[in-house]
Amino acid sequence: MEVVVGTEHCTPPDGGSALTIGAYDGVHLGHRALLAELQANATRRGLATVVVTFDRHPATVVRPASAPLLLTDLDQKLELLASTGVTRTVVVPFDEVRANESAEDFVLEVLVHGLGARLVVVGEDFHFGHGRKGNVALLAEMGERSGFNVVGLRLEHDAAGAVSSTRIRALLAAGDVAGAARLLGRHHQVRGMVVHGEGRGGAELGFPTANVEVPPGIALPAEGVYACWYERPDGSRHRAAASLGRRPTFYPDAVPRLEAFLLDFHGDLYTETARVSFVERLRDDLRFDTVDALVAQMERDVASTREALGPAGP
Repeated sequence: MEVVVGTEHCTPPDGGSALTIGAYDGVHLGHRALLAELQANATRRGLATVVVTFDRHPATVVRPASAPLLLTDLDQKLELLASTGVTRTVVVPFDEVRANESAEDFVLEVLVHGLGARLVVVGEDFHFGHGRKGNVALLAEMGERSGFNVVGLRLEHDAAGAVSSTRIRALLAAGDVAGAARLLGRHHQVRGMVVHGEGRGGAELGFPTANVEVPPGIALPAEGVYACWYERPDGSRHRAAASLGRRPTFYPDAVPRLEAFLLDFHGDLYTETARVSFVERLRDDLRFDTVDALVAQMERDVASTREALGPAGP
């Protein structure tokens, strides 16, 4: 997949493009259904497939106080989009100038002149441009003048409602990582560098942990203990019992920490970037009256992790 950063570098693909626009946070099953429809239409018409997305969630600029936590950082999003087989992704820097741009100007600059749009596929509830005045109807009206067709797709649904990034965030906030995985089509994954902690896990408890520093703004599940897959930069995957909490047994932290104990692993993980995928919630984050009680529970957590994940990965 070709990645283009900035609209000034856009050039129309030969023959024009079939494209879609959106934040695409999480690249969940709803997104994938839309992208599959985009690709099917593009194949029939001999068009390149293009995703137009943004370098940050537009809400962080338009309404920063209520901007959502992200399911994926930009690198993750690009990796997931590449896995769908799209030809090109255009990353639009989103700032105050872009936030105040009219929907009409955005269509002409990016879709028509920049990408030679012949087909635009978006969700039926899609809105864009200053004041969110752009929608499917406006796109269709402009398409008649500029030579592109518009498809507004009904959102993907399951028995509980529409598949959306908002719904996935709510499931994570409730600790339902299995429910989030069903809508994502994969386990929710966070990434971060392994940093030094206080050393208590190994020296005092016998369970050395990797302290994964997840960047701010990334959605984390509810505090608790989880069975996770832990992936190292070399691609190796390890079973891990991960605690996401404030360590109430010792000196409670102001913000949650993600600490992962890798089963059957011995080695140095410091300064590596870890990828932690949440598979199953095991229990709440609890305070224990004694260290021995905590250690006994951690042993049970490790056994539960083995049962939840089965054999170790490659």
